[in-house]
Amino acid sequence: MSPFSFFTRKNNIEELQTTTFDLLIVGGGITGAGIALDAASRGMKVALIAEKDFASEANNESTKLIHDGFRYSKEFPFSLVKEAGAAREIVHSLAPHLAVPEKIILPVIDSTSAVSWLTPIGLKTENPLAATKDKGNQEILSKSEALKKEPLLLKSIINGAGYSLEYKADDARMALEVLKTALNYDAKIINYTAVTEFIYEENKIVGATVKEGFTQKSFDIKAKYVLQTSGTLLHAVHQTNPPKTGKHLQVADGIHLAVAHEKLPVKQSVYFELSDGSMVFAIPHGKVTYVGTTNTNYKQDQDNIKGSFVRAAAVIAVINTLFSATAISLEDVQSSWIGLRPLTYDYEKEKPASELSKKDVFFNSDTGLISIANRRLTGYRKTAERIVDLITKKHESAFGTAFKQVQTAEIILSGGAFANFSEVRSYVDAIHNRIAEVDFNERDAEYLIYNYGTQTDIILQKFDDLMEEDQPKKMIKAEVWFCIHYEMTCTPSDFFARRTNRLFFDIESVFLYKEFVLTEFKNYFSWNEKTTKKHQQELEEQLTAAIALK
Repeated sequence: MSPFSFFTRKNNIEELQTTTFDLLIVGGGITGAGIALDAASRGMKVALIAEKDFASEANNESTKLIHDGFRYSKEFPFSLVKEAGAAREIVHSLAPHLAVPEKIILPVIDSTSAVSWLTPIGLKTENPLAATKDKGNQEILSKSEALKKEPLLLKSIINGAGYSLEYKADDARMALEVLKTALNYDAKIINYTAVTEFIYEENKIVGATVKEGFTQKSFDIKAKYVLQTSGTLLHAVHQTNPPKTGKHLQVADGIHLAVAHEKLPVKQSVYFELSDGSMVFAIPHGKVTYVGTTNTNYKQDQDNIKGSFVRAAAVIAVINTLFSATAISLEDVQSSWIGLRPLTYDYEKEKPASELSKKDVFFNSDTGLISIANRRLTGYRKTAERIVDLITKKHESAFGTAFKQVQTAEIILSGGAFANFSEVRSYVDAIHNRIAEVDFNERDAEYLIYNYGTQTDIILQKFDDLMEEDQPKKMIKAEVWFCIHYEMTCTPSDFFARRTNRLFFDIESVFLYKEFVLTEFKNYFSWNEKTTKKHQQELEEQLTAAIALK
């Protein structure tokens, strides 16, 4: 495994300044990560910078599912259905510890609703279109069958259901492991580095002037092509580099509320389609069940994303009408988050977010800047393939250099050296047996493997070497060490929000260990009191935002 830490930043910056890259990628989410791996594995010299942390903001605040083709079948773009289904199978094969199989039930409420007639069509078309390996993954359930699968469903409103396979996926972990895999192909990757201006020669972009966030030093990165992947923030870039297309961006959001799983003990993910085309969901995840909606037009400040008590209360009200024997309230919300995604539309055809295009859209400007919109976790690899195909053609035409064909369908992601999910479960059992001796349970083993995969061995080796008597504190100390030295984790917020997702799914542990983790970072990086207080305040602000709807 390549070292990837704050302590390698100086060398990274020197290489970024002294190399002319084939491709500079601006944006460290799953789209940028996928493109970096695709391009680097084909033989390109690749640099990637992220303004903040990798997979921050919108990329780590999604519904955290790799969807099957059914989710797109209501719009009848069968090519998208096929691609989505096939893409998720490949992602699962490359990182079965990150793409964890999860059954999803899609209840039919109203016999005249879209779901009632699209569920059979979606389920029947998904397998042949998606080339899904397991032909038994999809079923159409009667009312009694649906209630047997999920007893919490309200009997009086259920007419039947679709039953399909999803994959739960931590999108931040996925992006990070893709980036770490790209390091094996000599990609140069750094976070907390922002573009301050593009570099032009003869009105064409040939690189960018950037500022490194910790030293505040500026330097130039030269590249033959510059690609912008900053998702919902693309509109700001387009003001200075307008795209040559009639397509424009509309930002959509989804609100997510986490409650204790005991308050809403669903057996698997449950999705309901509402009359306006938006989706309401309830998804079990470790200690919590998170509920929410997707695809609502978002027109507020993207740098200060806030939840709404009114919307949260509305979500809870809907959940309470769909499930029996439940009565969750705002007081039960342990944490919350809002995820943003970029969707595309024509100015003349503005629509509700639920009807906007989920397809990838490439933007080309006269200055040569290439941008991409529509971040879909499911299709990140295919998106990368298309954009790198485009760049290789441009490069070959302009410079005469030929690169390899796409490799990424066969490249196992960092931590993902499992033949299948059965091997993942066997590894969970082995790790559980190992850590049970020091009072950890199976859920703790699942947390480690679903986050780090085979890299769990490195963490446990460090765990065994530590002298800390408090075992949970000792484990989190080993995690911090690993994330700092192997995952370019620079702040406690990086650790709690994106490397471990504790901020969303185990917020009690954040309150319990925040001072301890802050001290660990202070000691590793030799922070003075001013810097320590800055990062402490940043973490407190994230905690405040996460519990704002409590």
